[in-house]
Amino acid sequence: MKKIANLLFEAKILKDIPRSGYHFLGAGKESVAEHSFSTTFIAYVMSQLEPEVNALKLVSMCLIHDLPEARVGDLNTVHKQYVTADETNALEDATRGLAFGQNLKGLMQEYNEGLSKEARLAHDADQLALVLELKDLMDIGYKPPTSWIENVIDRIKTKVGKRIAQAVMATRRDSWWLPTTK
Repeated sequence: MKKIANLLFEAKILKDIPRSGYHFLGAGKESVAEHSFSTTFIAYVMSQLEPEVNALKLVSMCLIHDLPEARVGDLNTVHKQYVTADETNALEDATRGLAFGQNLKGLMQEYNEGLSKEARLAHDADQLALVLELKDLMDIGYKPPTSWIENVIDRIKTKVGKRIAQAVMATRRDSWWLPTTK
């Protein structure tokens, strides 16, 4: 149980690690854990729209996709030009001695390979989480996200991911709670 407690504390620290790309954007902020929640919830929605996929696998991939960042930090595009993080080794160390460690490593490997339908959807959910954040900032008047958002949308590969991105872009961030007229 000590190994499990350590893993839980390691995952919890993601709440305290900021996503580093917002520094370059000049607006917004989000922890790795907040991003992981958003990505995982998007994946759940995608699993409901694509019922043939393994929903548990898809949601699990998204839940753990940034777990190695507890050890290596959140490296953005600029960082990655100069620093190479060994996420495989980080995950190996985090899961050593856990009965379900191979399951976590298998999910991460499948996610990184990006070959399965679940992995492709998980990657799109990751990008859609950023699209939501950028659209939110645009809707409250920040201009820098407009120079990022098309590149992020271009990274979305699945049909359902593209449809969700279109809907997000066509929807105001606050329309869900504004009174509607009938």
